[in-house]
Amino acid sequence: LRMLQVKLIITGDDFGYCPRRNQGIVECFLAGAISNVSLLVNGSAAADAAKLARRHNIPIGLHANLSEGSPVCEVLKTNSSLLNQDGFFHGKMGFRTALSKGLLNMSEVKQELKAQVELFHELTGHLPPHMDGHQHVHVLPEVRHVFAEVLEEYGIQYTRVPIEPGLHNCDWIPPSLMDFYLGVEEDSFNTVDVFTKHGIRWPDIYIGLSTMGRNMSVSSIRSALDSAVLQLRARAAPSSAGTIELMVHPGYPSVPPVGGCGEGPDDFSQSWERLHELQTLIEPELQSYYKSRNIQLCSFKDL
Repeated sequence: LRMLQVKLIITGDDFGYCPRRNQGIVECFLAGAISNVSLLVNGSAAADAAKLARRHNIPIGLHANLSEGSPVCEVLKTNSSLLNQDGFFHGKMGFRTALSKGLLNMSEVKQELKAQVELFHELTGHLPPHMDGHQHVHVLPEVRHVFAEVLEEYGIQYTRVPIEPGLHNCDWIPPSLMDFYLGVEEDSFNTVDVFTKHGIRWPDIYIGLSTMGRNMSVSSIRSALDSAVLQLRARAAPSSAGTIELMVHPGYPSVPPVGGCGEGPDDFSQSWERLHELQTLIEPELQSYYKSRNIQLCSFKDL
């Protein structure tokens, strides 16, 4: 009985956020530690990121952003339901609050998502093979329908559905963050049918919340992947392949005022946790672990 072939997409999120993030992501890619990136087109270093991706042949998709910084659609930069009083997006939690109060205009959401796809195309010369949401906004109620329509319109085949097996057993995640993650999980469950109906696909298993920032270690990645592989084995015919996406955020810490998406870099991007992810991902021990488990790194366009 041959070993189940596992395809692992390791996606570096927030490419384009700042030059130091770009640098860290490129180093990881060249070290064989990530296999895919997700571009923030409203990031302050997005054009530079697109150039780097082209130069190093890095598979790149779109990290759709409706929550941090400024919109890219000209019409929405001044007067739009997507903006707060300061003229920026509402923020990770602010977006969710505004949505739950019915304050967001879904036609503006669609307009902005399309503008981001168009800008991605302009920067990279191609449409994104995959598109997901910054701070997981793409699985939120109402937004999920609009997001799916945009993907279908552009023929973008792949996305991310952040349902992480084993999340409930992660007792090291602080309660406030866990509440947020469980909300993301619930929204994701409710999104599956919507994305399926629009013919959108995603990897069999998602990992990334349990291994983020300070919680990333060689052993946390190994144990998350080990349990993912067990699950794939239980589900799949022995001859088939399974796919996993591991979401990561490597980079050198942002140094204000450089970086961000229009209002400067946030706390997470300035923290040591980015560098910690970078250093963990390039550990040779991880590379040999992938080999020993017959895990092949790839990108969405290899699926």
